[in-house]
Amino acid sequence: MLDRLVLPRLGKQKVLAVSHRDIQTFHNSLKATPYQANRVLSLLSKMFELSIIWGMRVDNPAKSIEKFHEEKRHRWLSADELSRLGAALDRHRNQKAANAIRLQLLTGARIGEVLSARWQDFDLDRGVWVKPSHHTKQKRTEHLPLAKAAVTLLEGIQEGQRNSSSFVFPGKSKTKPIVDLKKFWKSLIEDADISDYRIHDNRHTHASQLVSSGMSLAIVGRLLGHTNPMTTQRYAHLADEPLRAAAEVMADKMGQK
Repeated sequence: MLDRLVLPRLGKQKVLAVSHRDIQTFHNSLKATPYQANRVLSLLSKMFELSIIWGMRVDNPAKSIEKFHEEKRHRWLSADELSRLGAALDRHRNQKAANAIRLQLLTGARIGEVLSARWQDFDLDRGVWVKPSHHTKQKRTEHLPLAKAAVTLLEGIQEGQRNSSSFVFPGKSKTKPIVDLKKFWKSLIEDADISDYRIHDNRHTHASQLVSSGMSLAIVGRLLGHTNPMTTQRYAHLADEPLRAAAEVMADKMGQK
């Protein structure tokens, strides 16, 4: 965001010269992409808070600027779409990237956590992924139990990895991880014939499958690393399905459909 948006717009100005109107006008110019506009505003606000600490100015020109409304996404894959995605993953020539998506789907982790994961973060004998605090959104260490399928996937990746990198998904250089899957993801969902579905939505798919299978919202929230229970509430209506199935048991006993 800094290189692509902020510096081209404000980079030539002195820190002290940037005004509230400059930030407001900049934010307004990004209204076509409200999520991005709000993230840029947060970035600028943090930068100017630091400028105050460092004695470069006494106020934050990004304060009191109203963020654009953001609609919360409720997009996850149906059973048929999930099946098509799995088939597309199996067909794709880039199996390293495909394995990153498989691990994301199996764990519900953020894609950044997956790509930055190191082998030292995993205890495959115990089936646990210890996410270091500097890799998580909440900036806290998280202990995530792994499904057997996730352990098997990781063991296969480890066995096939020849460059002895510390990263589970190393990039072209073994000293750095893969940083971007945009091209891969675009080709993948096109092959799977899935529309309006982002890579981050894999977390929603993971959560929706758990909730609709009868898992409590509290447990799902802990698995996803949610600190606010309200964040997990978007899946609440899915919890009705196992309850409805249970309610049908009595109707079946009475011979009523």
